[in-house]
Amino acid sequence: MSESIETTRAAIEADQLDRLGRLLAELVPSNAFYAPVLRSAELAGKVESLDVFRASMPLTTKQRVVDDQLAHPPFGSNLTYPLNRYTRFNQTSGTTGTPMRWLDTPESWGWMLGNWAQVFKAAGVEAGTGDRVYFAFSFGPFLGFWTAYESAAQLGAMCIPGGGLSSVARLRAVIDNRATVLCCTPTYALRLTEVARDEGFDLSASAVRAIIVAGEPGGSVPTVRQRIEAGWPGARVVDHHGMTEVGPVSYEPKDAPGTLRIIESSYLAEVIDPQTTEPVAPGNVGELVLTTLGRLGSPLLRYRTGDLVKAIPFDVHPQLTLEGGILGRVDNMVLVRGVNVYPAAIDRVVRNFDEVAEYRVEVRHDRQMAELNVQVEPTSSCDDGEALATRVAQALNESLNLRVPVAAVAPQSLPRFEMKAKRWVVIE
Repeated sequence: MSESIETTRAAIEADQLDRLGRLLAELVPSNAFYAPVLRSAELAGKVESLDVFRASMPLTTKQRVVDDQLAHPPFGSNLTYPLNRYTRFNQTSGTTGTPMRWLDTPESWGWMLGNWAQVFKAAGVEAGTGDRVYFAFSFGPFLGFWTAYESAAQLGAMCIPGGGLSSVARLRAVIDNRATVLCCTPTYALRLTEVARDEGFDLSASAVRAIIVAGEPGGSVPTVRQRIEAGWPGARVVDHHGMTEVGPVSYEPKDAPGTLRIIESSYLAEVIDPQTTEPVAPGNVGELVLTTLGRLGSPLLRYRTGDLVKAIPFDVHPQLTLEGGILGRVDNMVLVRGVNVYPAAIDRVVRNFDEVAEYRVEVRHDRQMAELNVQVEPTSSCDDGEALATRVAQALNESLNLRVPVAAVAPQSLPRFEMKAKRWVVIE
């Protein structure tokens, strides 16, 4: 590692250690969830180094947070301040288990708005740019784009909400209001192109120059990105990821497309082996673990996110950068005849076929063994669905070294999604 890279890393880690020290000092006196753990781990005083923190502090699991909220309803004991300090309520989607409630103080909320400002900067949205940002989703209790909306407003952008509207109405609003930035999931960006084609909208006439996507791995999957950008001429896809319980975590840097860069001034990140919990060297796939350095009101320390990532070596990028973004989820990996299969791997192959309008993966378990079946829905322009299914099956075999049955289904027969797509279905 060169001296300049070592200097950069040393500066980043010194800043993180300083922020970590301030966080722990705030938690020890009053946070009932973490104070006993910190005292037991001998982290109640000054922390000597990040390595000492990682070695001494136990990992926090989602189940522990859920159990704590069940034991101390409704918000749990992970609150650093009196309840009257908290002004924001959010809740996880609950797609992988019991929903978690999350409260924030104005200070913690402001910290998240600052993180989103970095995401916007990566998309070219800054104070004075005069951007108009369209939020193509319904505002629910999940953190979603609430922080994005307020952060964009702070930057001086015009914020256009799209909650409660049909896809046709949203397309009309994007075009008529000359929106320059679109925020949605990768799936919904593709869905809007499908609706535009069916309804006769000319997306080349839109003013959209950036599409910020989140909620699914697709934003960093080359075939998905290419398909979105082909449907939205002149627009650049900018990937981002975050979670309700940790906040906005990363953004796609312009100098490294197809990656995600952790906001290291706000997060202490680690990559561990999901089975052994030992550190994983850059270049290898592991589970992302995060410590929220600025969410003092409701923090998470060494939180197992369940996200699978691959860190790029620091001699390539001095900042922590993830190759291919979020590769999948630990709990979504399926072992099929000795091959680890992740949803993003299927997505990467299927999205190579422009004739596939939508698809679904059925997972069946037989005697502890899993089998996959893929259904593809041809576009209206495809005149031979069975031939398409055969070509998709061949591509999956070549990519995964695994035979996966693929069948064509009738047009418009598979569900469409506004938020996180649920394409993987477990068949009992």
